[in-house]
Amino acid sequence: MYDIKNIYEAYTVDEAIKLKQEHPDASFIAGGSDVLVKIREGKMAGLELISLQLIDELKGVSMEDDGTLRIGALTSFSHITADPLVKKYCKTLGEAVDTAGGPQLRNIATIGGNICNGAPSADSAPTVFAYDCIIELKGVDGIRELPVRDFYVGFSTVDLKDTEVMTAVKIKKESYEGYFGHYFKYAMRNAMDIATSSCSCNVKFEDGFVKDVRVAYGVASSTPVRAPKAEESLKGLKLTDNNINVFAKKCLDELSPRDSWRATKALRKQVLYEITVRCLKEIRKEHEEAVYA
Repeated sequence: MYDIKNIYEAYTVDEAIKLKQEHPDASFIAGGSDVLVKIREGKMAGLELISLQLIDELKGVSMEDDGTLRIGALTSFSHITADPLVKKYCKTLGEAVDTAGGPQLRNIATIGGNICNGAPSADSAPTVFAYDCIIELKGVDGIRELPVRDFYVGFSTVDLKDTEVMTAVKIKKESYEGYFGHYFKYAMRNAMDIATSSCSCNVKFEDGFVKDVRVAYGVASSTPVRAPKAEESLKGLKLTDNNINVFAKKCLDELSPRDSWRATKALRKQVLYEITVRCLKEIRKEHEEAVYA
């Protein structure tokens, strides 16, 4: 069923990099929820694998001295959803990855693998964009960091060099502190299905008005994408029904969904509008409950 030529186990990031240098045609594998499916389908048959699964330094969630939340690339979706730091500071990320597949998949799927796969339908993707995350990589030339928006360079393509390993997702304090967020995924089934389209939004309020907003989408372009012009237009306004509807329409002007076997472009545009409205209404509700609690 699985045509694998060889598999090598790495116990540290440096060892993984060294193994990649020694076996340049080998592919890294984390949880395997994407790679193993491709191997089974024959798309990657007969290849060599370098397993990252035993690298403990890539697992877990921690808080750095400056308040940056650090999520190891090998941290599973189940771990992220249940982690106390994630629940307290960026619960939207936990809610987003909790929509992926079923419990078995979430127990093995990793945040790093989900991002490095580059798929615009990835359940983590819109939310890491909405949190303006930093991607940390390590390779033969040392550590490299870049904004997640620069990490995705095309459809299922990321800026990851051959000998680099993604080591962490980092969320700066100013990117999560004081924000209310929500994630909404539309799929043909309620569970265990890939997103037809998805939206993640974070809003910071000041005296009832929008001080800052970040909205990001999955399956709305060839990569996960923000709507910066629409975001700017909402600042200084209240989240009234009319302002929310106008904002959602402006977001559509910055998106480029496509036709596919899963949904037509027209359906996706309607879905993207609706889930934007629902995200913002949920955020408004949560903010009002916090203010009047």
